[in-house]
Amino acid sequence: MPLMDLNDTRLNVVETGDPNGAPVVFGNSLGTSLELWKPLLPLLPNGLRIVRWDKRGHGASDAPPAPYKMGTLVADAEAIMDALDMKDALFVGLSIGGLIAQGLASKRMDLVRAMVLSNTAAKIGNRAMWEERIALARTDGLEPIADMSMERWFSKGFAASPAVEPWRDMYLTTHVEGLCGCAAAIAGTDFITPTSGLRLPSLGIAGSEDGSTPPDLVRETLDLIPGSKFELIRGAGHLPHVEKPEEYARILISFMKETGHI
Repeated sequence: MPLMDLNDTRLNVVETGDPNGAPVVFGNSLGTSLELWKPLLPLLPNGLRIVRWDKRGHGASDAPPAPYKMGTLVADAEAIMDALDMKDALFVGLSIGGLIAQGLASKRMDLVRAMVLSNTAAKIGNRAMWEERIALARTDGLEPIADMSMERWFSKGFAASPAVEPWRDMYLTTHVEGLCGCAAAIAGTDFITPTSGLRLPSLGIAGSEDGSTPPDLVRETLDLIPGSKFELIRGAGHLPHVEKPEEYARILISFMKETGHI
């Protein structure tokens, strides 16, 4: 997996698919690596140029000292796309990845022609909540946070099954600095005003069992963007493409066709 030196940090970036195809960028959630998208990728059509990356402090990317700012995470995505000469991409952002999508679309409309805001919002939680989580990670490590996250992230049946273990393990491989740094970035982010000024094709996806970004929160954010669409995946949580990959792929491919991306 190639490591790119960008913004004084080595970031793990993976490009797959057709190098001349329609560009699609996937942004991951907190506590996950770029492997988050593995259940979805085989269901997507051929002819796409797909880029995924590990946020700083996640996966195989470097973990500079926390805290991070959302502007830095947005700049990382911007630098990756510029380095790869990617323009007019569909940006699929999940959770903090959706915040990065909103920030990048506000900053560089030449890079993002359409976006999918999956299980995210213009503002996620509050500063006190995130500071409490950061303190817990500093004192007790990621184990207790991972357990709480699995309960919020997945439907009850999935969370109680062995299928949850790979995702819990992925969470635990996150560097403490990375989790704390990105949590601080979320804590300091309120994109309600800039997102309300966006004018580009946008799709919101929510899971009915999502305990982190409930459907109403996702819908409120999409309501800020004129002409946006919203889809609810029932029986799935914060990572609906994990629990319902076929349904997620169907919704995503339909949006790609509607926007002329494929």
